[in-house]
Amino acid sequence: MAENCLHITNGNSLTNYLRELNFEEDILTWQEMLCEGPTITKIDSKEFFDLRSEFLNSHYDIEVNSNELQAELSILNHIDQYTEINLWFEYDLFCHINLIGVINLLHQKEIDKPLYLICSGRVKGEKNLKTLGELSPEQIKSHYKNKILLTKEDIDMTIALWRTYCGKDHNILKPYIVTKSNFKYMSNCLKAHLKRFPHHQSGLGTLEAHILNLVKQNNVKSENHLLGYCLNYQGYYGYGDMQLKRKIKELAMFFNKSENSITLNRKGHEALLKQHNFALEVNNDMVYGGLNRLAYQFNEKQNKLVKTVTNGN
Repeated sequence: MAENCLHITNGNSLTNYLRELNFEEDILTWQEMLCEGPTITKIDSKEFFDLRSEFLNSHYDIEVNSNELQAELSILNHIDQYTEINLWFEYDLFCHINLIGVINLLHQKEIDKPLYLICSGRVKGEKNLKTLGELSPEQIKSHYKNKILLTKEDIDMTIALWRTYCGKDHNILKPYIVTKSNFKYMSNCLKAHLKRFPHHQSGLGTLEAHILNLVKQNNVKSENHLLGYCLNYQGYYGYGDMQLKRKIKELAMFFNKSENSITLNRKGHEALLKQHNFALEVNNDMVYGGLNRLAYQFNEKQNKLVKTVTNGN
């Protein structure tokens, strides 16, 4: 391992794992969930941190410790002591939006160091996609040895993606779905993001519809049981417990619940059959970057976001 490199990880669990594996270099732990809530382009600003603190507190009852946060980020004020920066982020949407944000923060602070990506996902001999925390010590070390140097084109792309994500037209993300880069899973994540918006027929995002299908196809005994299914079978979203619990609560109108069973009710079946648009009934007005999800719907036929009629001019 390079003696004077800086590692940036996407959470405490990975930081702790790297420490267990004797990664002794400095580690900056990025603890955010930029895939939900409002964002602005200027990350290194009081306005950005105030905006995020208010969102995390109001939606997830998370009290952001500003002093602790600034102490963590202060590592970047002494960047001259490092020769390179290693970015440890996973294959999913949760991590990729954070990754885009981190690279933009480095750019905004005019940090010009080689950036290397260590990204989990498909592993030879493994059936399912793997997070970094699920890799064996040998696999972690192999991923690190084969880390990928990001090019100027890669970095320029993340700058454009962040600007678009913070903006009002997320259809501008579409060309990047087919743009070649060193971000192996970016295409999947961008497609997953656009399909978070309400489907033009059912009013449900792909993840919401997937949760209803999990209930339909499995013998679900409780909300915790359903949460377990959601955590294990959510594709490229990478949502955590808090986010998925919120999703399950929002979808309660589609469930029949008893002491030891959760099944779909009539509305649940109608939603999966796309017989009615439930967007307003679910009323999930989550903001993604610069856009409220209820302002647009994903039109499957046109393969793009279209303005919700009630929000059109």
